Amino acid sequence: MIIVTGGAGFIGSNIVAALNRAGRKEIVVCDWLGTDGKWRNIARHELHDIIRPESLFDFLSQHKARMEAIIHMGAISSTTECDADRLVAANFRLSCDLWDWCGKSGTPFIYASSAATYGNGANGFDDDCRPEALANLAPLNAYGWSKHAFDRRVARMASGRGAPLVWAGLKFFNVYGPNEYHKAEMRSVICQIVDTIQRGETVRLFKSHHPDYADGGQLRDFVSVKDCADVVLWLLANGNYKGIYNVGSGKARSFADLAHAVFKAMNVTPRIEYIDTPPGIRSNYQYYTQAEMGRLRALGYNRPFTELEDGVTDYVRNYLLASDPYR
Repeated sequence: MIIVTGGAGFIGSNIVAALNRAGRKEIVVCDWLGTDGKWRNIARHELHDIIRPESLFDFLSQHKARMEAIIHMGAISSTTECDADRLVAANFRLSCDLWDWCGKSGTPFIYASSAATYGNGANGFDDDCRPEALANLAPLNAYGWSKHAFDRRVARMASGRGAPLVWAGLKFFNVYGPNEYHKAEMRSVICQIVDTIQRGETVRLFKSHHPDYADGGQLRDFVSVKDCADVVLWLLANGNYKGIYNVGSGKARSFADLAHAVFKAMNVTPRIEYIDTPPGIRSNYQYYTQAEMGRLRALGYNRPFTELEDGVTDYVRNYLLASDPYR
């Protein structure tokens, strides 16, 4: 039995789908489904159970002997969330409790960290999880800090007697792909661009306010959610992991590249207008992210990551423009 917290969410539901494709049926989704249609993300999948987060530890105590792994994707993922108490409860405290439970029970633990922990990137994007290396990072928002606080706790406790025997923290970069439709303004830029084009409007991208970057030339490491799910399943099958690992394509691409890939996938003539970056986010705006992938590769993961144009074409044509975008 495998528990996926946040299993009806964006990355979590794609992991559930990948587990099903691999023949796994004893999957427990731990999530709130709410009223935003998130249930559709798991509607086609074989599930053993669906539980609410407040019932999680009772469920774990009842099924301890059958638990093969906990994949902890549940979190408040909004980078604009300002309620630090909510972030601590959802992103830090729950993660601590699950870490401790896995340590005591001997259950493998995989959790979602974030590239937001790197802040403005001034100290690079190396997934060195030594406590002294993590201490140099400075997240730009409360969401990034909540993830970083747990990474730092993990780094301090990883060599102790209470640590899980097998564990991994995954620093996801700019993830895109199916089942993000419920995320409103936190959807990927791809999803938002498609909506804009379908309304017949001009696509708007931020101007650059940095002399080293052209308008639309701001760079991000865009990674397909299918690749993220593949990494998780590979870790489960490999069984020899203990560390914090970047999960990105390892190749920075511009927002202009992304937009042009969407236009091409939709067979539409590009029409882009560049607008000023809002003053409220301008001072903390990231101009470059790129995952250092050496540690995951050294662990043995040698599969290629999806090229941006291929991933965008698949997402746009097979999901966003399909009559049913859920898989």
